[in-house]
Amino acid sequence: MKHKIVAPGLEWPRLLEQAKALAPEAFDEDGNPLNLIHGEWGFPGHPKPFLSPVDGTILGAYPMIDLDTARHAVAAAAAEFGAWSMTDLSERQQRVDACVRLLRQHRELIGRLLMWEIGKPYAQAMTDVDRCISGVEWYVEQIPAMMEGRKPLGLISNIASWNYPLSVLVHAVLVQTLAGNPIIAKTPSDGGLFALTVSMALARRCGLPVSLVSGSGGRLSEALVRGPEVACLAFVGGKTNGRDIAASLYDREKRYMLEMEGINAYGIWQFSQWDMLAKQLRRGFDYGKQRCTAYVRFVVQRQLFPQFLDMYLPVLKSLRIGNPTLVDHPEAPLPVLDFGPLINSRKVDELQVLISEALGGGAISLYQGALRDEDFLPNQDISAYMAPVSLLNVPRSARLYHNEPFGPVDTIVVVDSVEELITEMNISNGCLVASVACDNERLAQQIASEVRAFKVGINAIRSRGDRDEAFGGIGQSWKGCFVGGKYLVQAVTVGPPGERLYGNFPDYTLLPEKR
Repeated sequence: MKHKIVAPGLEWPRLLEQAKALAPEAFDEDGNPLNLIHGEWGFPGHPKPFLSPVDGTILGAYPMIDLDTARHAVAAAAAEFGAWSMTDLSERQQRVDACVRLLRQHRELIGRLLMWEIGKPYAQAMTDVDRCISGVEWYVEQIPAMMEGRKPLGLISNIASWNYPLSVLVHAVLVQTLAGNPIIAKTPSDGGLFALTVSMALARRCGLPVSLVSGSGGRLSEALVRGPEVACLAFVGGKTNGRDIAASLYDREKRYMLEMEGINAYGIWQFSQWDMLAKQLRRGFDYGKQRCTAYVRFVVQRQLFPQFLDMYLPVLKSLRIGNPTLVDHPEAPLPVLDFGPLINSRKVDELQVLISEALGGGAISLYQGALRDEDFLPNQDISAYMAPVSLLNVPRSARLYHNEPFGPVDTIVVVDSVEELITEMNISNGCLVASVACDNERLAQQIASEVRAFKVGINAIRSRGDRDEAFGGIGQSWKGCFVGGKYLVQAVTVGPPGERLYGNFPDYTLLPEKR
């Protein structure tokens, strides 16, 4: 049998050379990314190896700085506030627009870097880049109206997860600078290093006050989270770290947007449109459900369970998982995959432990997928790959019952009443998105009104959204200012005295426009 090959142009050494040629100042002589502090690239600290989840290739090394260096970086970034906040808005628009044009010019390279760094198939990597570009372009046009009566806030610190380096992190950074603030961002510890380095180099080249640092989150948090120069913290990550951060910020005069995990559920009651739901569920496996808006819990009316399985199991069996860089021959197009590797082998091991724990407690295995040899190179490292798994009746004692897996693991719950449906959908005390599949529109709306999610879809999945669509969470899934459209700008600017920001704060209830 003829073996697959890495697609021409996707070989890592070639991509690394292109990145170094585009932003030579941001790499050392060996091709390892550097940190950007006070407008200068350097500060490698004590680098650690960075392995690709695609096949275990060593891509380079993370530059790991210590707390003192991080404090210096924060102070230097904050010092840029005065001049930048006084820069005319039209000038800020021009510089951000110039950065966006450079990102568009080099979108193919950035997307291909993401394929190797975080394992996204080509189409999903390019979507991450394109959503960043189009989103920031929209803000460049809309920012004059959004800034009316408002002033820049100060240094914004950004700590984000690895799954959307462009459409979440770079997008937020560019909008924050557009609003007149300097920013400092931490490179996620598990991915996005090269794509972020190139993107931030382009931003700095356009005169934007951005800084980029890498290091242990626990070690650097004293500077990046609690540093006195930080005016606002934007955090995207797990519930455990988010809780610790929230606790440390409640008694401080500091803005924050803390996006955390929650179990996004899809409730199914008195429903018959199975073909439509099948299409939604297949799309839901993009990037192996390594998304904060992935639906991982399905609460199904008992009498509909046979029909649900008839629809659901073929969806799982149709999913294709493999190495996203491989082709059959040099002229062949890249494969159309539902997802590639998870972020690393540690995540696979973590999920396997959770699954074993649930099965040991009495859960029923509905489906256990398998990887196909033909979707990989012979003898390549596949330790970061995992086929989808579905479990029925996970016991309440299992961690998987109460926690988001952040991977291709579904849990199914069968219920006998609407009240039980709502209870099981609300198991995580708040989430970002949820949906209700129901033929009765009025009943669906009633159920949706009792689901503790920021966005609830009726016979449709919900997502983070773009441009002027607000995004936030309820309960434990979010703390602080909501974002999206004018709310993102309001979160990082100062408005009229007594202004009440739109968000989920401990001192008052959620404002009524949550949907």
